[in-house]
Amino acid sequence: LGIVVCCYAIINYEDIANRSGSFNSVDIAIGSLGLFVLAVAVYRSLGLPLLIVASVFVGYVFLGAGEWVPETIRWKGASIGKSLWHYWIQDEGVFGKALDVSATMIFLFVLFGSILEKAGAGNYFIKLAFSLLGHLRGGPAKAAVAASALSGVYSGSSIANVVTTGTFTIPLMKKTGLSPEKSGAVEVAASTNGQLTPPVMGAAAFLMAEFTGTPYTELLKHALLPALVSYIALVYIVHLEALKLGLKGLDKPSATLTLSVRLLRVFTGILLTVALFTAIYYALDFVAYLWPGLSLASVIAVSAIAYVFLVAVAARAPDLQLDSPDTPLTSLPRAGDVAITGLYYVLPIVILIWAILPTPEKLSPALAASWACFAMIFVTLTQYALKAVFRGKPGEVSAGIRRGAQECFDGMIAGGRAMISIAIATAAAGIIIGSLSLSGAHNVLLEFIEVISAGNLMLLLLLVAVISLVLGMGLPTTANYIVVSSLMAPIIVTLGAKSGLVIPIVAAHLFVFYFGILADDTPPVGLAAFAAAAISGGDPIRTGVQGFMYDIRTALLPFLFIFNTELLLIDVSFGKAILVFIVATLAMMLFAAATQGYFFAKSRAWETAVLLLVAFTLFRPGYFLDQVVPRFDLRPGTEISKIAAEAPAGSQLRINVSGPNFDDADKTDRTTLIVPIGKPGDAAARLSKSGLAFAIEGTAAKLEEPLPASKFENQLKSFDFYADKPVVISNIEVPNERMPKEIFYIPALLLLGVVILFQRRRQTQPAF
Repeated sequence: LGIVVCCYAIINYEDIANRSGSFNSVDIAIGSLGLFVLAVAVYRSLGLPLLIVASVFVGYVFLGAGEWVPETIRWKGASIGKSLWHYWIQDEGVFGKALDVSATMIFLFVLFGSILEKAGAGNYFIKLAFSLLGHLRGGPAKAAVAASALSGVYSGSSIANVVTTGTFTIPLMKKTGLSPEKSGAVEVAASTNGQLTPPVMGAAAFLMAEFTGTPYTELLKHALLPALVSYIALVYIVHLEALKLGLKGLDKPSATLTLSVRLLRVFTGILLTVALFTAIYYALDFVAYLWPGLSLASVIAVSAIAYVFLVAVAARAPDLQLDSPDTPLTSLPRAGDVAITGLYYVLPIVILIWAILPTPEKLSPALAASWACFAMIFVTLTQYALKAVFRGKPGEVSAGIRRGAQECFDGMIAGGRAMISIAIATAAAGIIIGSLSLSGAHNVLLEFIEVISAGNLMLLLLLVAVISLVLGMGLPTTANYIVVSSLMAPIIVTLGAKSGLVIPIVAAHLFVFYFGILADDTPPVGLAAFAAAAISGGDPIRTGVQGFMYDIRTALLPFLFIFNTELLLIDVSFGKAILVFIVATLAMMLFAAATQGYFFAKSRAWETAVLLLVAFTLFRPGYFLDQVVPRFDLRPGTEISKIAAEAPAGSQLRINVSGPNFDDADKTDRTTLIVPIGKPGDAAARLSKSGLAFAIEGTAAKLEEPLPASKFENQLKSFDFYADKPVVISNIEVPNERMPKEIFYIPALLLLGVVILFQRRRQTQPAF
């Protein structure tokens, strides 16, 4: 039945295109059958919660026009034929953007990750993390965080991350002294954060790029810093737990060396690895630049040479064995011995990143993932055979080829299985998106949320966070992101503009995404927490609560980057990005210390309060500067001609707009627009190039309806430009000349010094 309903539009596409919305009885039958098959698939692969959510939206479309429906949410309704055509035949329902991205891009990245895992990269990353971090305080827990971060590069599921890395890390954490609940919670917190790690980000990154119109490479840049800051803070939380419990690390062969020598070895190893793959990356780029006509061939050639060299190096050491969780781990291998065994696994990732990033031959994400998959398949098929050759064992070449083929086959099966839930979730999400576009329910929801939040942006954000957490208890992360972002992301942007805060659409989508991920460890139905508890033998609810306590730092980040978009590296220089990263990392570590009640020693109440204040100041120094000197000077709208004419080329103008609501002329709407100002000239010409036109009439600057297809058409669609009361430019926000907001770092750091001074007096063990 699934084949029939999916092939109907393919076989009859010419007839359907010619009819263009004129449905017949066969269309209705196929649409009805398609929804039924999808409902069965959702129930069998994802469970009842998503089916209920989708059914509510379908029920609203078919029944929302009834007299018994409250007038506030009633709509005009649509016929069964029109609704089914909308859901199944055209591309605004099931076969919409979400499923399109799922089939053309997400699957390739999921397949890449599955083959990488089956080829042995997962075991390699775990062993590498343990060899580097296992000897530190709470080493196994820190290694679990690092391993989950590395797994997050290719894994698209926090639950899968828990099951794969947690099977090995959780028992070791228990052996070093952590309770079952805390062992599971560390793995849960690390694995949920794995979905925040570029480039895969739980498959939602590709959907987000499509929904927001943000280039995929730009989206990765926006997501990178919060993910790094969150992981560093989690490692620090684990360190604080180890200090509180007096935990030690595992024995290491280099443990007799001095601390300075060990640190030098670690940093040297990291620098050499980074230098090696940076050299490969730029070698590919340089060859492609010299011979642009041979760019793809050059990439293949350079990668092949690097691969053969790295396999030859790996062949000098024995292959890593997949250890049983019950095997006692009394000492750690040398990091260098582990590193050389699998450096070639990183080559396909380097190829993927090179192909995506802006280069002379930049590829689309789908094509880049395709080449990465081909590279990974080649590695899987040949690695054991090549090692046999370099080890001088030609008799093992055929066995190596068979082993590689089996692992490649298993990886494809695993990729197909992993894709089932994502594909069906995106198809079901298409039902919800189609319901919104057909019924206009998002406009009703906007008014409803605006009334509940009373126009308060912070209250709205808290409400959206709670909705994401509640829906995420029963929905997969990808489906949860699609549902909540479709409903709430536009509302966040709209209400933010009404409050005078211009929120980038990508920030609103990342806000929703973060809280959808956190639902995986939120009781009472945190699926990742249940998976971890099954391994640790702990209580799943207590594991979820503890995991959420560790993840409070992640829950803080979305609120921060809504109000401080520098955290998303939006409009910041490279030097400023480095400063933002350092300050944000320090602030998040201080916040972690405050929530854990431990810094250099157990914190007192006033010390915790000061740490929170310092962390807030480092994250948002502009808040205190705004209290001293307002960010903008409000000028009357009638000064638009003078201000726009004098604005420097390439600058932006912030204008406040007010006017009658399109649906209710007695209601006044307000919003804030960011208008780019181009080349020098008169005000009218400069604004018209951005799609705006105005006229000064008496004491008001009347704004005319934006030009069709301009960037402001959608932002101003709620205004009635033909009502008796005009839409006007009420104010112009001109930036005030102020001191740098970073000046507030100084008192914050002085307060931090006071806390350290008091805590050092009570310190009973080294802080690191």
